[in-house]
Amino acid sequence: MHGGGVAGAIARAGGEAVLRESRANAPVGLGEAVETTAGEMPCRWVIHAATMELGGPTSADVIRRATASTLRRADELGARSLALVAFGTGVGGFPLEEAARIEVSEVRKHLDGGSELERIVFAVRGAEAREAFERALGG
Repeated sequence: MHGGGVAGAIARAGGEAVLRESRANAPVGLGEAVETTAGEMPCRWVIHAATMELGGPTSADVIRRATASTLRRADELGARSLALVAFGTGVGGFPLEEAARIEVSEVRKHLDGGSELERIVFAVRGAEAREAFERALGG
């Protein structure tokens, strides 16, 4: 469940509590999201979204569903802020530009539908990812 990429980094940063809770939630269907506590990280929860099966690729539909599920779950938890990653673009091999467009579109749709979220950050790594999300945001 937690190999490389973002999932592995979250597991390492959150420590044993995050690992234990995420294992208890497994399996998570593709495009679905579940939460755990944040363990040793400075936030209240981690929302885990499944974007690929082990070793397999991901798709636009799965990224769309994972983003929407994550946003819904954040609202259900009463979160006021949320950090989203570039789903499926690392180990999943999905094109960064397309993932950015999908995620930004889902965030806009979610916010237009009414949400208590006050701040959403795209927590991406590297200039290429940052620029892809800036373009998708229209900046």
